[in-house]
Amino acid sequence: MKHAKGEFTVKLDPQPLADTTSDPLLGRMSINKTWQGAMEGTSRGEMLSARTPTQGSAGYVAIERFTGSLDGRRGSFVLQHSGTMARGEQQLVISVVPDSGSGELAGLTGTMTITVADGKHEYNFAYTLR
Repeated sequence: MKHAKGEFTVKLDPQPLADTTSDPLLGRMSINKTWQGAMEGTSRGEMLSARTPTQGSAGYVAIERFTGSLDGRRGSFVLQHSGTMARGEQQLVISVVPDSGSGELAGLTGTMTITVADGKHEYNFAYTLR
């Protein structure tokens, strides 16, 4: 198992939901990231979210495709996110979608953790390449 670490910047843009009469607690956003460090490149994707009336409780799912290099190997792969917050306590699972790797990243598997401190996003990606 290898570990790739670095930072990314993210831009989230609100998007309309398919159902325009939907609950105002539901949301949809486009994701645009620029990755630095062991992962050099960009990713694009979409996120769906749900807030609750309870402060600090919410959930989201997202899919994003990374294109660039991972520890010098070029290609792309898809990350799947599933996150919940229960009164401020966060649980987040980010994993590579099976068989989504292309180019020199074909056969990639792994999971990622993200930390956000003082507006700075850092990642730690534990992965294997077959």
